[in-house]
Amino acid sequence: MGGEGIGKARRKRRLLRLRVAATVLLLLPPTLANATMADLVEQILSNHPDWFGAVLGRIDHHQVQILYTQIDRDVENRPIFTSHAYRVDPHVYFYPASAVKLPAALLALEKLNRLRIDGLDRNTPLRFDSAAPGRISTERDETAPDGLPTIGHYIRKLFLVSDNDAFDRLYDFLGQPALNESLWSRGYGQVRLTHRLALPRTEAQNACANPVTFYDGRTGRTLYEQPLTCSDRSYVAAEPILQGTAHIAGGELVNAPMDFRGKNRITVGALQALLKALLFPEAVEPSQRFDLTADDLDFLYRAMSQLPRESGIEAYTAAPGHYHDSYVKFALFGDTTAPVPDGIRLFNKVGLAYGYLVENAYIVDYEKGIEYLLTAVISVNENGVLNDGEYAYDEIGFPFMANLGRAMHAYEATRPRARRPDLSRFAPYR
Repeated sequence: MGGEGIGKARRKRRLLRLRVAATVLLLLPPTLANATMADLVEQILSNHPDWFGAVLGRIDHHQVQILYTQIDRDVENRPIFTSHAYRVDPHVYFYPASAVKLPAALLALEKLNRLRIDGLDRNTPLRFDSAAPGRISTERDETAPDGLPTIGHYIRKLFLVSDNDAFDRLYDFLGQPALNESLWSRGYGQVRLTHRLALPRTEAQNACANPVTFYDGRTGRTLYEQPLTCSDRSYVAAEPILQGTAHIAGGELVNAPMDFRGKNRITVGALQALLKALLFPEAVEPSQRFDLTADDLDFLYRAMSQLPRESGIEAYTAAPGHYHDSYVKFALFGDTTAPVPDGIRLFNKVGLAYGYLVENAYIVDYEKGIEYLLTAVISVNENGVLNDGEYAYDEIGFPFMANLGRAMHAYEATRPRARRPDLSRFAPYR
């Protein structure tokens, strides 16, 4: 999931008690009835000192940012957004980890559409060649039904279990310039995507993208070839971005902050804006939308909301103890391995690395008629040392994200609405 990644963190994770059923149904405390719009999120957090007191007491240390967006519907069921920001600051850096996989998925599908090649789509087999040092060739994917990699299967893996190699393959297909400049041209300027996630690479190696060949799976006929491409422009930050008090480099402790200038960057606001453009394209400016078909959207909605056990991918369904329902669903369920209730879906993409946890979610409760957007980040690097793998994910991070979802869900359950939303657009994915 970028950096140390979710797999290692989850393997160490303790099983915590399930509190979803009780807490999601909590009624709004009277103290929140008069909360002003400016401090709504802070008041919701403050009303649960048992959940958030320790974090609020060290809020600067934990670098918390929260963007909560209410969704109301007009008489034609068109969404009306009201956002409440808590400590959201586009100038404060956090490592986004796997949250950057969301725009890569959108851009990969868009590129396929814009190539306009007969027979080329997300289900077309492809292979990657290794044309320079630091690149890995592949023409097999053992998790795919027929063992052949495709853009569609990579995207499914990217959402289902946050597979890092899947992101790296999309990175190769898109190339560093397109990843960045196609987002900037749409107004998503608070984004910088500079590196792969599965394996460490130098700046020069990340500037190059593997050759890609798409071919007809029946005949072997080549449909599209993309040669090795290397960017002649640097996308790393111009100034140092120093984090922590020390870091591990080459297996040794360095008593100095770690410089993230060459690391990926995306702000909380940009993350939620991308999610909104995907889920509610008609509600954003045409210039901010992606060139995706209705079938693309159905595919993405299913992929990002599906649970590993529902995937039909044997590698995930055969290991329910590891790939449990909340494996990549931090809000509401991040501190438990119990099954996610049938009536709730998270259309989301999380991130976890270097002590940062990120959630970027559209949360739907079909029974209660609830829908809202929640984007949040917290740092749980307690010792100030980066890249040592010692972070308080279990003790602080996962409980914070789960309880944040519960607190917001409880608020949503009692928030007055002029009309109940028609959620039929997202009903097929429950």
